[in-house]
Amino acid sequence: MFSKATEYALRATIFIAQKSSINNKLSIEEISKAIDSPPSFTAKILQNLTKNNQVISSVRGPNGGFYLTDEAKKMPARLILVAMGESEILEKCVMGLKLCSETQPCPMHEQYKSIKQALLKLFVATSIEQLAAEIKDGVVFINNKMPIFKY
Repeated sequence: MFSKATEYALRATIFIAQKSSINNKLSIEEISKAIDSPPSFTAKILQNLTKNNQVISSVRGPNGGFYLTDEAKKMPARLILVAMGESEILEKCVMGLKLCSETQPCPMHEQYKSIKQALLKLFVATSIEQLAAEIKDGVVFINNKMPIFKY
C-alpha cells in the first residue's frame, strides 16, 4: 500500500518513540538494525522525518542522535505519512482514478469506501505513542525477524 520508504518511516518512528528521549538519543545504526533497513536508506528516511522537526528531532555531534519529544509522541500516526509525502494514499481512489467519486465511481468504489474510511480513522485517531506502547507489550513487532525467547 505504501512505498518501502514510508513503511520504514513508520517502523523507525515507532521504534524511536519507544526507545528514545531528549536524554537518550538513538544512532542511525541502532535504528536501521531495529527496523531491519539498510543504514543509508534509513538515513534518507530520517532526513524526511526530521525536516523542520516535523516528526523526529535530531542533534548533531558526539552526543547527538534521533529522538521524539513528548509532544511529538502524542501526534497522530498520519503525520508520518504527511512527512513522507504519502498522506493522499488514504484519500485517493484505490484504482488511481482522478475523477472517482460518488457520482462517477470506479468499479471498486463502494467496496473500498468503508476500508478507506477505516484506514483514515486509524491513522488520525492513533498516536505514535500508542503504537510504541504496543511494541513495549511484546505483542507486536516492527521488523521481519522472529523474536528470540529465552527460557
